[in-house]
This record gives sequence, structure tokens and C-alpha cells, in this order.
Amino acid sequence: MDKKTLLTLSVLASVGAGASAQQRMNVLFILTDDFQNNAIHALGREDVRTPNIDYIYSQGTAFTNCYTNGAIGGALSMPSRAMIMTGRGMFEIAQDGWVISPRHTMLPEQLRGLGYRTFETGKWHSDFESFNRAFSEAENIYFGGMHPYEDGGHATPRLMHYDPKGDYKNQQPFVGDKFSSEMYADAAVDFLKRSAGDTTPFFAYVAFTSPHDPRNRHPWYGTPYDPDTLALPVNYRPRHAFDNGEMRVRDEVVVPAPRSKETVRKELADYYGMISEVDTQIGRVIEALRESGKLDNTIVVFAGDNGLAMGQHGLMGKQSLYDHSIKVPLAVWAPGVPKGERNEGLCYLYDINPTLSELLGIAPAESVTGRSLARALRRGAKGKTQRDRLWLAYSSIHRALVMDGMKYIVYNVGGRITEQLFDLENDPWEMTNLLAGTPSKRSLKLAERFRAALREEMKKGNDFCDLDRPQGDHWSWWDKNEKISWTDGVNLIK
Repeated sequence: MDKKTLLTLSVLASVGAGASAQQRMNVLFILTDDFQNNAIHALGREDVRTPNIDYIYSQGTAFTNCYTNGAIGGALSMPSRAMIMTGRGMFEIAQDGWVISPRHTMLPEQLRGLGYRTFETGKWHSDFESFNRAFSEAENIYFGGMHPYEDGGHATPRLMHYDPKGDYKNQQPFVGDKFSSEMYADAAVDFLKRSAGDTTPFFAYVAFTSPHDPRNRHPWYGTPYDPDTLALPVNYRPRHAFDNGEMRVRDEVVVPAPRSKETVRKELADYYGMISEVDTQIGRVIEALRESGKLDNTIVVFAGDNGLAMGQHGLMGKQSLYDHSIKVPLAVWAPGVPKGERNEGLCYLYDINPTLSELLGIAPAESVTGRSLARALRRGAKGKTQRDRLWLAYSSIHRALVMDGMKYIVYNVGGRITEQLFDLENDPWEMTNLLAGTPSKRSLKLAERFRAALREEMKKGNDFCDLDRPQGDHWSWWDKNEKISWTDGVNLIK
């Protein structure tokens, strides 16, 4: 390792693994919900205003090819957030993230054992017991996936207070008197104010539920977005080109297909409005961190749990393996991390878990399988992550592989196999399927190579599907030619 690398890593990992907890850096982890990976002004989305997220990106390094691994069910946020906590992949966590097994040590759980104050506000999409293993403090907690329309959505969130005994089943939720993201920011700001004079290091997890729908009763910040001024996605279509097996999932029927240009622009205006609103709340949290005097001794992470289609490919949900749905934002701001850098290397979102461990100077928990990005957080490290391929999965009907600047997707919908091959470097919007019509010999050869690599990754990753034959002591759901139920899926992953 060269001297420059050693210097950078020594700044990041301010103490060695044997040092006391009081010397270690703090962590502020900001997570958003259904946030498209590039719906950020600093990344070129000129229509949306995100000054505070832009500031984080200007002060740190962003990973522009970061993906969540996938999900068994339609609620991608549940496994995604569990993967972040445990540093494990989709088929390595229990029950799609519904329960986080005690066998899988969570990062805040580990830090709590090392003397950290561990704080949470916002969304927790897993079980009560794991929540209290992870966090010693919390306020304005939301246990669930989304704020229901029938309860008033984000405007009147049903929240809970922290219970040291973890008896949340018998706690009556209270109704928040502010928009959800403001409630979460309030709790985070209060925690940071209380931390100002405390030398104990902290891990603060601020888990927003925005910009996930419902996009109703929205408190505007600044000038509302005018739908008529917004650009349609480059890959806008009124409806998807074929049945991908999830045309009737909740996200796709909220705004029925076909979707007109006017309808998509209206949805974009509301979506961008929620992004700008949560951006404002993120700014409040960052300012509170600055005022606490802890900014220079804190690692700040900004991320999204999964993406979302807003008219791209004729979709409105996240239940697909296109980049708009499975790719996520990830940025790290910390002392010694290059400012304003964009790293194009491949990584999973859950790789942030061992990354933080390394930056804090501690060994990852034994149960962690992710790969640290710490060495990629040095100047000139563009593209130098520990992964050269990523495999992605949704339910038992979609599988994909990203490798060499290309993406291969294969669908099995009722026994009908559909394949796509995209050149992401020249076709980042995934508009030209190189396997459509009469493919070239080169495309067919590439598809064969990608199929073989995908088979290999699926087997290494303990996928319950097999592209060729039944796997293990149960039949392959791929062979069965039907979508697996969520109950059956989680029962296969204990």
C-alpha cells in the first residue's frame, strides 16, 4: 500500500481496533425512501432542487454505480434496510428482512457493545426485537413500510417513542403534528444538540420515509414545481413493452397504465416536491451536526434504500431490475475523503456496512459478507472497488447481472422467457435491447457469457432459483414457472 493510501486510511480510521470507544469517530447515516439514484441536481437532474444533498456530494465521494441486491417481495425497502444493518446480501438475510436474526450482528448493535450511543429516528421495517438490539436511544419511530393513505399519509404519521424494554406491541402510536420528515429531523436535531457536550461517540441513523408515496397534503418549501416545465424521462413510455410479471403490483396500479405525458409530469412534480422537502430537513440535520461541534469528527453517509420508476419504461414502481428501480444513491463525507469525487466502481449498498467498520478502525462483525469500500475512498480511486460484477434478483421472476459496463436481465413469467442486454456505457437509459429482433452474433455471444456468469453468481449466492435445474433439496422456483409467494420465499431463507 502506498504512503498516500496509508495516510488517507489513517485519517479515516482515526484509531486502531484496540483503541477506546471515546476516541472513535461518530457516524451520521441519512437514509431516504424510494429515491431515484440520479434524482439529484448535483448529478445532472436539472429540474430538481436539492441544495443540501448537493452540498454533501460536494464535500465527499459518491458511488454512482451502487445497487441494492434485490427483494423477494414488492417492498424492496425492507430487505434493503436489513442488508445495510447486517452487511449481508439478499439471500443471506432472514425472511426478506422482516426479521433480523440474532445470528447476524448489526453495525449499530456492534457499536453499542463498544460503548457508542446508538440513536434512531424514522422508519424501521424489521422486527421490534432487532430494533432494541441495535439502538440505545430513539424518538419518532415509524415501524412499517409506508404511511397509509387512509391515515393521512405523511401529514399525520403514526409514530412511537423508544421503549427500553422493547414492548412496542402494547404501545399506542401517537399522531405526529408535522410532516413525517420534519418529525424525524426534529428528533435528529434534538439528539445532536444533546450530544454537543458529550464525549461518547455516536451512531445516528436518520431513516426518512420520503419521497415514498403517498404524495398528498405536501407542505411546499419554496416554489412548487410546475408540471408543464418538467422534462419527461428520456426513456418514458406510456406502458411497459411486455408483461414483466408485476403489472398489477400496488405501485403500478396507483397510477394506472397507460400513463400520458401530462400524468407523468404531474407525478414528477409531486415527487420532486417531496425530494426538495426532505432535502430541506437533511439540511437542518447537517446544520445541527455543525452546531454541535461534531462535524469534523463525523462520517456522514447519504443513501437511498431503492429507486423508483416515474414513467421510465412505462413503469411507476420499483419492482424491476432496471437502473431507475434497483440502483441507489450513495455518498460518503468524512475527514480525508476526496471532495466532489464520483467513483464509478460497482458496489452493493450493503457494502457500506464493512466500509464504516474499516473507517472506524474496527473489524466487521463475523457475520458480515459485504466488501469494504474504504480503499475506494481515496483520491484517484475511481472505479477501484472490490467488485467487478453484481447480480440482482426480484422475486422468482427477474434475475440480472451487471458486468463490463453492460447489464443482462432475464425474466420468467409463466414459463415465457424474455431476455434483455443493455450497453450501459452507451445506453445508460436502457432503451436498446441488443437481444431484440434478430440479434448480432456478438450480442448472442455476449448473452451466452452473461448467462453463464449469472448462473455462477446465483449458485454462489444461494438463490432459490436455478436457470437450469432444481437446486438443493427443493425444486427451483424458476423451473416451476410461477411467481413465488412472499410467504414461501421467506420460508426458504431462514
